[in-house]
Amino acid sequence: MDTDKYEKMLEWRGIKPTAIRILVLKALADSENKTMSMPDLEMMLDTVDKSTIFRTITMFLSKHLIHCVDDGSGSLKYAVCSKECGCSIKELHTHFYCTECHSTFCMKGQPIPPVNLPEGFKAFSANYVLKGLCPLCSEKLEKQHRQ
Repeated sequence: MDTDKYEKMLEWRGIKPTAIRILVLKALADSENKTMSMPDLEMMLDTVDKSTIFRTITMFLSKHLIHCVDDGSGSLKYAVCSKECGCSIKELHTHFYCTECHSTFCMKGQPIPPVNLPEGFKAFSANYVLKGLCPLCSEKLEKQHRQ
């Protein structure tokens, strides 16, 4: 495993690299555009204590190394932020939840549409999730209908 890349990502956010932190970050980063839930991480990292994974995720969130998505599935999902991200509302992006395979994808480059709030309101976070079929599930469905 090439740990240099992950060590640099941790250090850039002011997080001391440890074997467990590198392991958790690698699992999240290897998921590409997909997000991962705590149960996903626990299953993937079955030799790591659940409370250690939870503490690691909590620290990553506080340092803006990862962001959290509530896709309505009942389980929060996590994904690695870009190097430039500070998780401000202007930097947040849209997510897509596939109702068939139950995967949630980061739609990087698709910013959350701006909302003009009434005077006195101040937003600190936003969650924008589109729901439908991902390309793989959409293709499977089309094949089933053709048969």
